[in-house]
Amino acid sequence: MPIEIKMPALSPTMEEGKLAKWLVKEGDSVASGDILAEIETDKATMEFEAVDEGTVGKIMVPEGAEGVKVGTVIATLQGEDESASAPDAEAPAPKSDPASAPETAKVAAPDAVPAKADVPQDKPSTPEPAPESAKEPASKPAPAKSPASAGERTLASPLAKRIAAEKGVDLGGLAGSGPHGRIVKADVEAAQPGTAKPKAAASAPAAPSASEAPAPAEVAMADETRALLDARVPHSVEKLSGMRKTIARRLAQSMQQAPHIYLTVDVRLDKLMAMRAELNAALEKQGVKVSVNDMLVKALGLALIDVPECNVTFAGNELIRYARADVSVAVSIPGGLITPIVQDANGKSFSQIAKTMKDLGARAKDGKLKPEEYQGGTASISNMGMMGIKHFTAVINPPQSTILAIGAGEKRPWVMPDGQLGVATVMTATGSFDHRAVDGADGARLMAAFREYVESPLGMVA
Repeated sequence: MPIEIKMPALSPTMEEGKLAKWLVKEGDSVASGDILAEIETDKATMEFEAVDEGTVGKIMVPEGAEGVKVGTVIATLQGEDESASAPDAEAPAPKSDPASAPETAKVAAPDAVPAKADVPQDKPSTPEPAPESAKEPASKPAPAKSPASAGERTLASPLAKRIAAEKGVDLGGLAGSGPHGRIVKADVEAAQPGTAKPKAAASAPAAPSASEAPAPAEVAMADETRALLDARVPHSVEKLSGMRKTIARRLAQSMQQAPHIYLTVDVRLDKLMAMRAELNAALEKQGVKVSVNDMLVKALGLALIDVPECNVTFAGNELIRYARADVSVAVSIPGGLITPIVQDANGKSFSQIAKTMKDLGARAKDGKLKPEEYQGGTASISNMGMMGIKHFTAVINPPQSTILAIGAGEKRPWVMPDGQLGVATVMTATGSFDHRAVDGADGARLMAAFREYVESPLGMVA
């Protein structure tokens, strides 16, 4: 029987994707681990690997198709012993053999209703066998749970097993998103070391139904917008990309669900910029250049450790506290925005953060980031100072509770420590906090700690 190749969930939050490119064609032989296609999610283009060996039978979804839901059959794979016999396996649908009819019903659909409908057609003159055949499917729900037993036998691709061994992930508790419930690379990467996050991964396919719930309201809004549109004004209509849809949904969710509180401070940059000049002179031979933003990422990471009350996530009846500061950095890319994560920002040196950001930024613009490199994080920073923006407020990046908005550094009148009026390089920083999780006093403490690190940068290398 041909194996169905389904659109995978390449990240826990993925609901649909674009089949950007097929790397195989019908009739090609593939082995486990071979790359079948490139799939474009809302944030990146990722490779989709085969988990079984065989021959590509039929490609169901053409190259370039958008909005392909997770779980949709995109192709079929025939085993080594299958050729023309594969289609014939589906042909015996007439069920001329009464004994085989219930068996087929059990495999194709564990539901008792279709089985009852089939049996009377085969034996209309004998009403008694019908209850017996009806009992068979009725008693079949136990075998129908065979995927669970298959999971107990750890049905996983070789690559998934290798990654699980490296990360210390227990495959026994994971739910696979591959064909026949097989655990694939994406399932393992979505799990935490030593734990299994199967519930989140398994719930991903069910997410589309929930996400489609507000669709009528969105359609009504679109219709209302078109009704208000002045057709006399020259215009064009552009279809939203998956990334733009995700940005719109997440930001609307953030503003609707998280009550924002904004706290603003002015921060003097003179000492930070002097230290940066010395650092870059020392690192020049290594080809490393530290930016002001790299240093601000470090300052925010340290401030989050000093004020752990802001390094949290609000989760209904629970508050999740993080022991490490993973700072998401807003990066503008063609078509939208992405937030690659500097993990352990509080523990990294300035040069390490500079190298990390250079790598993440380049791959972000090429759409080559892995899900774990842009999903997660404990707080965010958005710097629009290089664009000349003096002051702005940022929308919290859910499920985080803190984001820092950085404005441009500029020369301003400033009262010096000796009380004399002088000129200093000053920037405005505004923190946005989820007031459900962060109190105003705690947010103020974070802003004060951030300012202290920036104005006394030696404290970041001590």
